[in-house]
Parts: sequence; structure tokens; C-alpha cells
Amino acid sequence: MGTPLVGIIMGSQSDMAAMEPCMQQLEEFGIPYEVKVASAHRKPDVVHEWAAGAEERGMRVIVAAAGKAAHLGGVVAAFTPLPVITVPMKTSDLGGLDSLLSMVQMPSGVPVACVAINGAKNAAILAVQMLGTGDAAMRGKISAFKRAMAEA
Repeated sequence: MGTPLVGIIMGSQSDMAAMEPCMQQLEEFGIPYEVKVASAHRKPDVVHEWAAGAEERGMRVIVAAAGKAAHLGGVVAAFTPLPVITVPMKTSDLGGLDSLLSMVQMPSGVPVACVAINGAKNAAILAVQMLGTGDAAMRGKISAFKRAMAEA
């Protein structure tokens, strides 16, 4: 599909099933993406290296999914100038509220966008909208998508 424009990182392999809708939506839009599994707590050096090199590898938006403490998106945002969209994962402990609150309480200067708990599909749509701010073809994809929703 070409150079990945969207990077998808998740804290655990167990998040993969919940992130499938993100990947499927990006594929439907024809957007190339890269997937990485690395925990901010268990593999911080891997996360740092991946995030710091994302722009150089051609990515323009990052989607970060994590559960519980859910620090992954914030850690990624600390190491890249790219916009970061976070997806709080549903958890067995608090249903994902713990993840959501961790993601929306970012310190000043390190913002992330946040979608709903397990909102992987919306993360993909928002990523394409962000890509569309500087690309008419991307905006066209989103416009066509919204028209199709309205006609359904």
C-alpha cells in the first residue's frame, strides 16, 4: 500500500482484536499503516525509538491504544511532533473508565485526542480527517464516507 501514513501502537497483543476495526477502516480508505505492539511500562525504550522515528518513516498521525494505566499515548506524544489519537481499551476492572481517564488527563504541552472506549473505528476516521487538513484527496474520502452514511 505504500509508506505508512498512520502508525498504530498498542500496549499488548491482547488489544489487537479491539483494534481490528481501526485497521479495517484504514484499509477501506486505502490508507497505509504500520502496527507495533509495545508497552509503555514493559518496553519503554522500544516505544521511545518507535515514536521518535515515526515522522522520519513517513507517518503523519499515530493511533495509540492501551488499557488500565493507559500511559502509552502520552508517552508516544512526548516523543513525536505528530498528532496522537488515543483509544482507551475496555478493561475487566473498571470497564475502560480507568483507561479513558488516564488518556484525557494529559499535562499541559503534551496533548492527545481521545475517542470512546474501544473506539478504534472512530480513531481511524479521525486520523483520515487529520490527514485531510492538508490533502484534498483525503478530504474527498471522508466526504464520500459521510455521504454514504447519510444515504444508508
